[in-house]
Parts: sequence; C-alpha cells; structure tokens
Amino acid sequence: MGGLREVRDVRLVDASGTALRSAHPPRRIVSLIPSTTETLCALGLADALVGITVYCREPAVLLRDKTRIGGEKDPDLAKIRALDPDLVIANVEENHAEHVATLRAWGIPVWVTYPRTVAEGIAMVRELGAVTDTAARATAIASELDELYAATRARVERRPPVTVFYAIWRDPYMTIGRDTYVHDMLSVCGGANVFADRPERYPTVALDEIVARRPAVILLPDEPFRFRPAHVGDFAACGARVQLVDGKPFSWHGPRIAEALRTIPSILDSDGGPEMAPNAPNPRSAPAKP
Repeated sequence: MGGLREVRDVRLVDASGTALRSAHPPRRIVSLIPSTTETLCALGLADALVGITVYCREPAVLLRDKTRIGGEKDPDLAKIRALDPDLVIANVEENHAEHVATLRAWGIPVWVTYPRTVAEGIAMVRELGAVTDTAARATAIASELDELYAATRARVERRPPVTVFYAIWRDPYMTIGRDTYVHDMLSVCGGANVFADRPERYPTVALDEIVARRPAVILLPDEPFRFRPAHVGDFAACGARVQLVDGKPFSWHGPRIAEALRTIPSILDSDGGPEMAPNAPNPRSAPAKP
C-alpha cells in the first residue's frame, strides 16, 4: 500500500482530467470495457472484479461467475451502484460521459482511459498498475510489450508499407481514420491505411471509393460488425487480398497487444496468409499464429 500512496502523492489524473480521489487500493472493481477486464485479470485482479459487461468474455475461466451489468453503451447504473464498487473503469470512446458523471455524482470513483496509439495502450497498463496497486506486475507486462513494440517497428521498417482497407461496418461501409487506435496498430505493424487522409475518425465510404484507393489487403474483422465469409464477395472488384480476421488484436489494449505485434505483420505480408477468394469454402476466420 505504501507504493500506491507514493504514486497517489503525485496525483493520478485520468483521461477525462479527473483526479483519483480514493485513498486506498480498490477492492471492488467494475470494468466497463472488455479489453480492460482482460488487463485487470492479467494484473491479478480477477477476484476484485465484482461487475463486468456482457461483452467481457476473456479470460473466460475467470469471468464465468461475474455479475453482468449490461453493455458499454447501456450499463445498468443502478446495478453498478448496488455492487458498491470502490472503482469503476470506463473509456472515453466506449462509454457515455453522462453515465460516468452519474456514477461520480453518487460518490463512486471512476477512472477513464483513452489510449489512441499502441504506445498509449502500453502506457495504460502501467497506469492501471498505479491505480490498482499492482505496479510491479504492470511494469513486467508493459516492459515485455515495449520490447515487442521496438522489435516490430524495426522489422517492418525494412519493407514498404502494405496498403490496407480495414472495415468496421457494413451497410454502409465504415472504416477507420488516422486518429484511431486501429490506424496506429496497422501503421506500427507495417500497414498504410488507405483512408488515412479522411478527417473523420470513422469515415463512411462507398464501395467505388474503396476500389479507387486500390488497397493491397482488405481486412474484415469480427467486431464491431461481424464480417462473415459471405461478405468477402462484396470486394471482388477491388483486386485485393481479402481476409477475415479476429478483431481483438487490432483494437484491444493491454496484454492483447503482444498477440497483435506478433501476428499482424504476418497478416499484412503478401505471403502472410491465404487469399480469400469470393465465396471460397471454409475460409480462415481468425489470424494464424506465425
């Protein structure tokens, strides 16, 4: 506890600009983000988790008996209050500011995160370690991620960037702009987002615009929209390699970054995975381990 007091003396301030008011390490935590739930478990805090969202599924063995408090956008605030948490962890993008304000008005401490780059995602691990008095474990995880980050950047600098279209929605098609975590993850791993010039964080795009940008690789993740084999044929006119992928390595912060840095560069490589021909039978639905 002494180590935590030292950190708290330098005033912990979250992404919303709010200082943490709790004087003691949290013992009853509610997590409103699946990737944060996974991170907290990696920090050894599974027993302290008293509430999680319906989308918090990893690691399954540690979460099966946890109380579910709804989704990120529609949590049951009264249910959270009844759990008597001494810390709720939220995210600027995934959770509504008015929900955070309500919880704080009830006297519940809320820590808000907002990593928008891979480096910030690694820093968030250390940040959560400071907030939860698990700094030693957080430092060990983050240090491993730092090494992988440096090695990955060195590896991809030796080859030309691979042009990528990364879909997040269908009907209408939506993608990612440059001010997003997924964009930075692709960049770190050797990808060049073909819609990086669009000012919106999540641009809506037409199929002919995608064709005109001539991506070498089209990635269809299983979240937030669940792309399936039947959707591969939508992009037949693009002349690109189309691949269904697990969305978590591209968008989850925390320890999941290790999987991302180990697998995404190979996915982007021209020989990193089989091409998905339109309507091909039994295509791979998740990235393979290199």
